[in-house]
Amino acid sequence: MMIYDVSMLIHDKMQVYKNKEDKRPIFKNALNHIDNQVHETNLYINLHTGTHVDYPLHMIDKGDTSDSESLLELIGSCKVLDLTELDSKITINDLKKYPIEEDDFLFFKTKNSLSEEFLHDFVYLDKEAAQYLKDKKIRGVGTDGLGIERSQPNHETHKILLSNGIIIIEGLRLKDIIEKEYEMICLPLKIKSVEASLARVILMD
Repeated sequence: MMIYDVSMLIHDKMQVYKNKEDKRPIFKNALNHIDNQVHETNLYINLHTGTHVDYPLHMIDKGDTSDSESLLELIGSCKVLDLTELDSKITINDLKKYPIEEDDFLFFKTKNSLSEEFLHDFVYLDKEAAQYLKDKKIRGVGTDGLGIERSQPNHETHKILLSNGIIIIEGLRLKDIIEKEYEMICLPLKIKSVEASLARVILMD
């Protein structure tokens, strides 16, 4: 069996959304071996940093939080779609090429995975494609961008998916993953009542 870690490495020089410095993780040494007998580090980090899961509260007032999470929905089969030929967005026509079925969990591999720098023109899922996936009653989507949409008005892609119980994982690293079906394990940090959580995601073949 092969195991693929498709999570971002967290460090102080990693790519962050729109290169905003307030979203960059900060590591601070709390204790060291010079003054103490142990070494400890404090980490200050936005919950939308790197690979993470979005919950409805992120975009919907009074929406569900991490408290409603079910690990059963984050473990299971996952289909990786190779969309690296796309330059801007994922549309209905791009998705209709694939036999998408109810309860599918889809990972979108795009040009985003080919760069370790933040791409301001990153590939995103447009709202019509989100509606198509909602109608297909899929379980979840994963994207290799740090957002499932790119500055779309009213965040409609997020809202269509999250308001219909469709899980969103952002910030995947899929450069070395080929298009096929895998077993997925996504384990968000167990944080109470938040709108997002950092996650470790692996694929197994």
